[in-house]
Amino acid sequence: MTPTARLQAAIDLLTEVLATPRPADAVASAFFRARRYIGAKDRTDVAEKVYGILRRWARLHWWLNRAGYGGANADGTPQPAVDARALLIADELLTRGRSASSVAEHFNGGKFAPAPLEAHERALIQALETHTLAHPQQPDAVVAEVPDWAADTLRNALGERFVPEMQAMLGAAPMDLRVNPVKGTREQALAALAKAGVQAEPTKISALGIRVRNRFPIATLKAFQDGLLEIQDEGSQLVAFAANPQPGQQVVDFCAGAGGKTLAIAAMMNNKGRVVACDVLDGRLKRAQERFRRAGLHNIETRPIKSARDPWVKRHKGRFDRVVVDAPCSGTGTWRRNPDARWRQLGPGLSELLPLQAEILDSAARLVRPGGRLVYATCSLLPEENQDQVTGFLASHPDFTLLPITEAWPEGMGTPPSTNGMLSLSPARHDTDGFFAAVMVRKEAAAGTATADEPEGVEEAGEDAAEA
Repeated sequence: MTPTARLQAAIDLLTEVLATPRPADAVASAFFRARRYIGAKDRTDVAEKVYGILRRWARLHWWLNRAGYGGANADGTPQPAVDARALLIADELLTRGRSASSVAEHFNGGKFAPAPLEAHERALIQALETHTLAHPQQPDAVVAEVPDWAADTLRNALGERFVPEMQAMLGAAPMDLRVNPVKGTREQALAALAKAGVQAEPTKISALGIRVRNRFPIATLKAFQDGLLEIQDEGSQLVAFAANPQPGQQVVDFCAGAGGKTLAIAAMMNNKGRVVACDVLDGRLKRAQERFRRAGLHNIETRPIKSARDPWVKRHKGRFDRVVVDAPCSGTGTWRRNPDARWRQLGPGLSELLPLQAEILDSAARLVRPGGRLVYATCSLLPEENQDQVTGFLASHPDFTLLPITEAWPEGMGTPPSTNGMLSLSPARHDTDGFFAAVMVRKEAAAGTATADEPEGVEEAGEDAAEA
């Protein structure tokens, strides 16, 4: 593709991203599948242009607003809208340092090239020429690329670390792999990667993690196809360490999703015991089953549930040694991977998520046996979704106590980052996704004491056969 054709492809892709209520990565995948004629290098260039704009969204909009876009004139007439073309033009000038004449040449209306510039676009080019993306008058939230709905909370939580922590979220996330100990060791996995020409090294916190340093189609590797390796961020890997499941135990992954943490938990149990993967999205559980088979794990069963209050939970209360709740959340910890999630609400907002998290945690806690562990985790940096949820749960569930993360951690697996006894990770401090986890233990019940949910000895007959 010519430079002008790549520019038009980027405009087309960004237009679809902005118009489609789906995550940008899903939109991009569909976009390129429908255009098989776009080669690998061109796909990379087009995708990088679009994702770069999503990562520079607030700063580009600040400049476009300053140049008379996206608002109203003094007489009340609307200014030109901020669309994909305006964003690409601004990015070419402010980020890539193109000259006004160079940008104008690319919008020439030729075959596969962007349509000629309109008058307001020519004015925009002249207004932005010689400027760079940064400007001393930009507010901290703009510099840090933080949306209004999260800015105050994150600023209060992070204090003087607000800008550097958020700026660490602006780059692309690295690719991390997790070794499946059922299939082999980290040393064997590193050797297999080196043989294939993949530059990789052990992760610093996860004893099962590997960080890849060069671009490589990991799914084509025999070590991946044979189940020795899984793609999983180092921070996400640590949730299984917090649970510290033991071979032979009964474990529930209550919000299993695509099954990444389920895989890590089942492997730590060395294929012994039972892991139940629950989720309200049956389709995701069905797709996860292929991952379970590839990993050689046969101690996993899937359990679709209709809601956090599904009758299955009551029927199995007090039966599990470990219950992991990776709760639905704002995803603020994954902004490196999903930059569009800052600016587009594609799921429940924070006001809906907070009561949902509390309900899920409250319901899942019923599954924990006395002496068992309840692990609450999110990929969020917001205290309301993390520490505040744990504090609220413990206040209303006196039969649970917080287990310091350092005491929950498996022996020989290093030392976890701990903040007030809980796991708290961020890209700036740990070069992982933003992740949070807390471990709570249900107190041993006194002899002869009935549980709060139902009288002692009451149980549905034949439930195990019905659930098999």
